[in-house]
Amino acid sequence: MSGGGSSAPGRFADYFVICGLDTETGLEPDELSGENFEQTPLRRTFKSKVLARYPENVEWNPFDQDAVGMLCMPKGLAFKTQADSRDPQFHSFIITREDGSRTFGFSLTFYEEVTSKQICSAMQTLYHMHNAEYDILHIPPTNDKESCSSIEDCNGTSVSKLQRFNSYDISRDTLYVSKCICLITPMSFMKACKKVLEQLHQAVTSPQPPPLPLESYIYNILYEVPLPPAGRSLKFSGVYGPIICQRPSTSELPLFDFPVKEVFELLGVENVVQLFTCALLEFQILLYSQHYQRLMTVAETITALMFPFQWQHVYVPILPASLLHFLDAPVPYLMGLHSNGLDDRSKLELPQEANLCFVDVDNHFIELPEDLPQFPNKLEFIQEISEILMAFGIPPEGNLHCNESASKMKNLRACDIVSDKRNGNIAGSPLNSYELLKENETIARLQALVKRTGVSLEKLEVREETSSNKDLKVQCGEEEFRVYQLNIQIREVFANRFTQMFADYEVFVIQPSQDKESWFTNREQMQNFDKASFLSDQPEPYLPFLSRFLETQMFASFIDNKIMCHDEDEKDPVLRVFDSRVDKIRLLNVRTPTLRTSMYQKCTTIDEAEKAIELRLVKIDHTAVHPHLLDMKIGQGKYELGFFPKLQSDVLSIGPASNKWTKRNAPAQWRRKDRQKQHTEHLRLDNDQREKYIQEARNLGSTIRQPKLSNLSPSVIAQTNWKFVEGLLKECRNKTKRMLVEKMGREAVELGHGEVNITGVEENTLIASLCDLLERIWSHGLQVKQGKSALWSHLLHFQENRQRKPTSGSFSTSGVLLDSERRKSDASPAMSPLRISLIQDMRHIQNIGEIKTDVGKARAWVRLSMEKKLLSRHLKQLLSDLELTKKLYKRYAFLRCDDEKEQFLYHLLSFNAVDYFCFTNVFTTILIPYHILIVPSKKLGGSMFTANPWICISGELSETGVLQIPRNILEMTFECQNLGKLTTVQIGHDNSGLYAKWLVEYVMVRNEITGHTYKFPCGRWLGKGMDDGSLERILVGELLTSHTEADERQCRTPPLQQSPSMIRRFVTISPNNKPKLNTGQIQEAIGEAVNGIVKHFHKPEKERGSLTLLLCGESGLVSALEQVFQHGFKSPRLFKNVFIWDFLEKAQTHYETLDQNEIVPEENWQTRARSFCRFVTAINNTPRNIGKDGKFQMLVCLGARDHLLHHWIALLADCPITAQMYEDIALIKDHTLVNSLIRVLQTLQEFNITLEASLVKGIDI
Repeated sequence: MSGGGSSAPGRFADYFVICGLDTETGLEPDELSGENFEQTPLRRTFKSKVLARYPENVEWNPFDQDAVGMLCMPKGLAFKTQADSRDPQFHSFIITREDGSRTFGFSLTFYEEVTSKQICSAMQTLYHMHNAEYDILHIPPTNDKESCSSIEDCNGTSVSKLQRFNSYDISRDTLYVSKCICLITPMSFMKACKKVLEQLHQAVTSPQPPPLPLESYIYNILYEVPLPPAGRSLKFSGVYGPIICQRPSTSELPLFDFPVKEVFELLGVENVVQLFTCALLEFQILLYSQHYQRLMTVAETITALMFPFQWQHVYVPILPASLLHFLDAPVPYLMGLHSNGLDDRSKLELPQEANLCFVDVDNHFIELPEDLPQFPNKLEFIQEISEILMAFGIPPEGNLHCNESASKMKNLRACDIVSDKRNGNIAGSPLNSYELLKENETIARLQALVKRTGVSLEKLEVREETSSNKDLKVQCGEEEFRVYQLNIQIREVFANRFTQMFADYEVFVIQPSQDKESWFTNREQMQNFDKASFLSDQPEPYLPFLSRFLETQMFASFIDNKIMCHDEDEKDPVLRVFDSRVDKIRLLNVRTPTLRTSMYQKCTTIDEAEKAIELRLVKIDHTAVHPHLLDMKIGQGKYELGFFPKLQSDVLSIGPASNKWTKRNAPAQWRRKDRQKQHTEHLRLDNDQREKYIQEARNLGSTIRQPKLSNLSPSVIAQTNWKFVEGLLKECRNKTKRMLVEKMGREAVELGHGEVNITGVEENTLIASLCDLLERIWSHGLQVKQGKSALWSHLLHFQENRQRKPTSGSFSTSGVLLDSERRKSDASPAMSPLRISLIQDMRHIQNIGEIKTDVGKARAWVRLSMEKKLLSRHLKQLLSDLELTKKLYKRYAFLRCDDEKEQFLYHLLSFNAVDYFCFTNVFTTILIPYHILIVPSKKLGGSMFTANPWICISGELSETGVLQIPRNILEMTFECQNLGKLTTVQIGHDNSGLYAKWLVEYVMVRNEITGHTYKFPCGRWLGKGMDDGSLERILVGELLTSHTEADERQCRTPPLQQSPSMIRRFVTISPNNKPKLNTGQIQEAIGEAVNGIVKHFHKPEKERGSLTLLLCGESGLVSALEQVFQHGFKSPRLFKNVFIWDFLEKAQTHYETLDQNEIVPEENWQTRARSFCRFVTAINNTPRNIGKDGKFQMLVCLGARDHLLHHWIALLADCPITAQMYEDIALIKDHTLVNSLIRVLQTLQEFNITLEASLVKGIDI
């Protein structure tokens, strides 16, 4: 066994690797790295090889040759001549294994002279070929300087210069090639590894040979330097000086060793917070930079700042050129793409941008996905971070020098092509930008800022000088210590946001009732967090962000982790740290109101965290064995200056059989360490069963954490894509299910939460995430990307095709047209149904001026289709154009996998089971055409009607105002601003002409965009001296169920008019032939009406239906009270009708006369009587022409609003008028029944009832 036991010993580094040019195989062009051949040979990339690695293999971390080779030199080999700058460049990388665990790599790339004659002559030959081709292609005109070839155009340089610089002449030029040394380590001690590599390189290039052979130092780092234990610091020796690293204890934030400072300098606070928000909401994130180390620093920083949450999806901070096809992965990802520094953003072809966050790191620029919610307390949060940055002399808007130097570099390009720093593996040298910085105005801006923060500039400059002296106190350099300080301060501020936001998250975790095994198997069906209750506790401004965040994979995994580890002992280290912090906050607050407000709580843990680091750096806990001479043969270990030697593999391949260090760690200690490793490792991953379980159980399309960095045969690519297709389908299934369950609220009820209903914010979130999923599906496997929204671009193609082939279009929709023919033959007058047309729905969206972007249009179209219950049908029609799908999509695309596509459409079909108003409720300001149909009774000569009718329609959002209807026209369409869900229609006429009587059966109103049709039953006369003498009525409507389901079922019978049977007295001229109810039934009706109102108020605000319906609808409060007063009402024998209102008016007169005679029974009774009289008078004096029943309705509504109904019932029960007008058996005369009625009505007192304007128009009480 090479190198120790199979359990990972705590060694600092696992491998030392050398990559570069393999002289045996010679020059192999690296086809995968993109368009190589128009480049001059020096600018092309060639394949690099892993030349050596020590040791050969370690069991706990098998060597992955492909991955290491690709990531050490992501662009392959680079060649230069003596004319180019050849500074060494450092970058780090990460390899994610199948099980999600990670290994870190750190590599230093430098240039060595090419000694092999074959390679030099091969390069010369390539040049001859290139120049010959070049001369054929570009015969220069007379003026040589003017001619520019196609490639040089973009570089803006003239040919003659290029010929001079980019050439290679074997007799005159020295050829250099890139080589790279690399450490592979289990933990990310970036600063220490960088020093080790730099000192090794220095040893090779410095004129004096190092004190010991290189093998000694490499052997030391591989076998003799341990990993520092948690909470300890370690010092070991490099070639030229000591190197220090320290590791946080298990109660601190996890290990993180990249400079946060750099990220804020590159992007500025505002951008960092926006990028952070995108990452938390699991958007696709693409970082773009010409420096590999910058890509890595930004990616690692953003994921580290998420503590306690962990990025659950594809994570490839450096995407090798050969994996570019991975950018159309239809899953959330965080990837880093290397730019060559020449092309700008517009050249970059990205498969999908609907939910992409694009970060141009070098140019201080970020493109955000649409409708990104604000991070809670964003402004105060930015303020808090800025204060810390300014204390460290970093301007919050970032150091724009990156920007300016970039633009200056662009001007320098022409002369710069000589020393093309942006070539191959090496990014631009930082020196250059520093020189530029010295003379630009950023320094002045910086100084001004610093003055504002009250730090004097002298101090700043002194700081620069002292950074080189070792501070006596801390054992590392001052600069390094400041990096540690800034890192921990910023990380504490970020972590504090989550401890504040989720301070009482534990209360809402739903612990599984069954044992763990069965919990695992049903993981996806289970709710693990009571989202609705948690959100209902949050301040309103947090909701848009939080409701989306609770839907993410990272939040789900975090809660799963919480459920998994009940006992402290097996807690995930990240969770343990987070929970202990939350507990502290809870102690501080002791449930004080601060938890509930959006008061910003600043971070208080900074000093403590800083202290811990400082203590470790002042007193170093461990010092490793010094490098020493190895048992090498004489003459070994010598090497030439400037060349990294071929090392002696025999001494490096096997670790020490025993040395002091291994002895010290007795086996018992190893075992303890092993256990500790499982529980407390700060690797942010537990490779134990639990993590595996959770991963298996959760595998929501996140099966791929990193693409296989191996032979990229078509079969591998196909397999990856197949995984994506399966993942998308699974995600679709889970999303639809989650949305349906939320909508129906069943799950919550099963879990014993009563009727917890979904809130509007959350519904919006779910629909937005469905739109994201559709965008991801539509951009998977696109041939050519057009526009930012793949779905909308497909729809536009479809629309265009249809307009070109109108014949087939009408043919395909003929089914629907026949349908409407059939309806028209139906006897009862009804509206002709809207045609179901995908194109028409697109036109509606295109006509909405407010929606400016393609992504917005696609989302609006999805919302509209959901509301019309046509989403599945429309998409099916869209995908039925197979030619188009073939033209737009590659063979492996999701939309061309027939079975999956069928299943996907089937899942979407299930949305037809519930009613969404996700279009109406979101686009509240758009103009909508409404179609009105008034149906008068056929029996009683409606055609003779002479008066001028009018109508006014009210909805939840607004009302139309009075619309005059031309006489004898019963159907019309008008446009007005979105009314929302419709609630009431007021209809009336001006009583002019000879025959001003009108019997209206019902009114229908349809929203012409969404197709929602409302029916407002009436069944009463409008006319003086008819019925109750009403000239206007308020009708309450209900939404009819849509016909699409009927169409789906292909039913041949005309559908039943599903109207509410609310027609209170259908063409009954007298109220007396109404079915009489007994007292029991009446009590029940009252109970149900009141119960309905109580339930209404117990729902979350966004979810409540129409209160008007509960008051005035078919089984509403008004009709129930009407039954109470109808019961036992004496009716005169002859033709005269008596209404309840007549009785109420008599009662009023009675009380008013009492009041004048000043016979005062008691105070309480008097106020009741007075309020009753005041209301009746006010209603009688209203300018509106409402009849007696309309007035009764108004009185009940006002009484309910002002909590007076029960007083009035009590008052009327004792009124002498009642004795005259009611028979003895009447309910109103039965004391026990009246008392129970009063008790029921009293329950309405706790609710704040607001009445719709149409119900109380013209009354000011």
